[in-house]
Amino acid sequence: MTETDPHVHVERKVLQAGAAFRNVIVSSLGLVPDTPRVVTTGCGLQVPYVMTSSRPDSVTCLACREHAHREHLGFAEQVERLSRMPGAPITGDQAAKVAQWARDLAKRFSG
Repeated sequence: MTETDPHVHVERKVLQAGAAFRNVIVSSLGLVPDTPRVVTTGCGLQVPYVMTSSRPDSVTCLACREHAHREHLGFAEQVERLSRMPGAPITGDQAAKVAQWARDLAKRFSG
Protein backbone atom coordinates (compact mmCIF):
# COMPACT_ATOMS: atom_id res chain seq x y z
CA MET A 1 0.00 0.00 0.00
CA THR A 2 1.33 3.40 -0.87
CA GLU A 3 0.11 6.65 0.60
CA THR A 4 1.34 8.64 -2.41
CA ASP A 5 -0.88 6.86 -4.97
CA PRO A 6 -3.43 9.47 -6.09
CA HIS A 7 -5.57 7.04 -8.11
CA VAL A 8 -8.96 5.56 -7.40
CA HIS A 9 -8.96 1.81 -8.07
CA VAL A 10 -11.41 -1.10 -8.34
CA GLU A 11 -11.31 -4.15 -6.13
CA ARG A 12 -9.86 -7.26 -7.75
CA LYS A 13 -13.21 -9.03 -7.24
CA VAL A 14 -15.03 -6.18 -8.94
CA LEU A 15 -18.32 -8.08 -9.25
CA GLN A 16 -18.36 -8.70 -5.50
CA ALA A 17 -17.65 -5.10 -4.56
CA GLY A 18 -19.93 -2.27 -3.60
CA ALA A 19 -23.17 -1.72 -1.77
CA ALA A 20 -25.34 -3.90 -4.03
CA PHE A 21 -23.31 -7.02 -3.30
CA ARG A 22 -23.20 -6.24 0.42
CA ASN A 23 -27.00 -5.84 0.39
CA VAL A 24 -27.37 -9.30 -1.17
CA ILE A 25 -25.26 -10.78 1.65
CA VAL A 26 -27.30 -8.95 4.28
CA SER A 27 -30.65 -9.99 2.82
CA SER A 28 -29.53 -13.59 2.27
CA LEU A 29 -27.73 -14.27 5.53
CA GLY A 30 -28.94 -11.56 7.85
CA LEU A 31 -25.32 -10.68 8.59
CA VAL A 32 -23.53 -7.46 7.80
CA PRO A 33 -20.00 -8.17 6.53
CA ASP A 34 -17.23 -5.95 7.83
CA THR A 35 -15.79 -3.49 5.36
CA PRO A 36 -12.11 -4.27 4.89
CA ARG A 37 -9.54 -1.57 5.63
CA VAL A 38 -7.22 -2.63 2.81
CA VAL A 39 -8.13 -4.42 -0.43
CA THR A 40 -6.26 -5.87 -3.38
CA THR A 41 -7.08 -3.99 -6.57
CA GLY A 42 -7.48 -4.97 -10.19
CA CYS A 43 -3.97 -3.66 -10.88
CA GLY A 44 -2.51 -5.76 -8.06
CA LEU A 45 -1.85 -3.04 -5.50
CA GLN A 46 -3.10 -3.12 -1.95
CA VAL A 47 -4.81 0.15 -1.14
CA PRO A 48 -7.18 1.48 1.52
CA TYR A 49 -10.78 0.49 0.78
CA VAL A 50 -11.74 4.16 0.66
CA MET A 51 -9.50 4.54 -2.42
CA THR A 52 -11.70 2.18 -4.46
CA SER A 53 -14.93 2.61 -6.34
CA SER A 54 -17.28 0.43 -8.37
CA ARG A 55 -18.43 3.42 -10.43
CA PRO A 56 -16.61 3.71 -13.79
CA ASP A 57 -16.62 7.52 -13.74
CA SER A 58 -14.72 7.52 -10.44
CA VAL A 59 -11.94 5.03 -11.26
CA THR A 60 -8.74 6.78 -12.38
CA CYS A 61 -6.32 3.83 -12.49
CA LEU A 62 -6.08 2.67 -16.12
CA ALA A 63 -5.04 -0.89 -15.23
CA CYS A 64 -8.01 -1.18 -12.86
CA ARG A 65 -10.37 0.14 -15.52
CA GLU A 66 -9.09 -2.50 -17.95
CA HIS A 67 -9.46 -5.19 -15.28
CA ALA A 68 -13.07 -4.16 -14.57
CA HIS A 69 -13.80 -4.09 -18.31
CA ARG A 70 -12.58 -7.69 -18.72
CA GLU A 71 -14.38 -8.92 -15.59
CA HIS A 72 -17.75 -7.51 -16.70
CA LEU A 73 -17.41 -8.92 -20.22
CA GLY A 74 -16.53 -12.33 -18.77
CA PHE A 75 -19.54 -12.15 -16.44
CA ALA A 76 -21.83 -11.34 -19.40
CA GLU A 77 -20.57 -14.37 -21.32
CA GLN A 78 -20.91 -16.62 -18.28
CA VAL A 79 -24.52 -15.55 -17.64
CA GLU A 80 -25.47 -16.21 -21.25
CA ARG A 81 -23.72 -19.58 -21.28
CA LEU A 82 -25.31 -20.71 -18.01
CA SER A 83 -28.79 -19.57 -19.09
CA ARG A 84 -28.66 -22.00 -22.03
CA MET A 85 -28.09 -25.00 -19.78
CA PRO A 86 -30.99 -27.33 -19.00
CA GLY A 87 -32.69 -26.37 -15.74
CA ALA A 88 -31.20 -22.88 -15.67
CA PRO A 89 -32.81 -20.73 -12.95
CA ILE A 90 -33.23 -17.75 -15.28
CA THR A 91 -34.84 -17.39 -18.69
CA GLY A 92 -33.02 -16.42 -21.83
CA ASP A 93 -34.66 -12.97 -21.73
CA GLN A 94 -33.53 -12.40 -18.14
CA ALA A 95 -30.01 -13.52 -19.01
CA ALA A 96 -29.94 -11.22 -22.02
CA LYS A 97 -30.86 -8.23 -19.82
CA VAL A 98 -28.19 -9.05 -17.25
CA ALA A 99 -25.59 -9.64 -19.97
CA GLN A 100 -26.47 -6.32 -21.61
CA TRP A 101 -26.16 -4.54 -18.24
CA ALA A 102 -22.69 -6.08 -17.75
CA ARG A 103 -21.58 -5.17 -21.29
CA ASP A 104 -22.81 -1.60 -20.85
CA LEU A 105 -20.86 -1.32 -17.62
CA ALA A 106 -17.78 -2.85 -19.29
CA LYS A 107 -18.06 -0.26 -22.04
CA ARG A 108 -18.17 2.54 -19.46
CA PHE A 109 -14.97 1.20 -17.88
CA SER A 110 -13.23 1.07 -21.26
CA GLY A 111 -14.32 4.57 -22.30
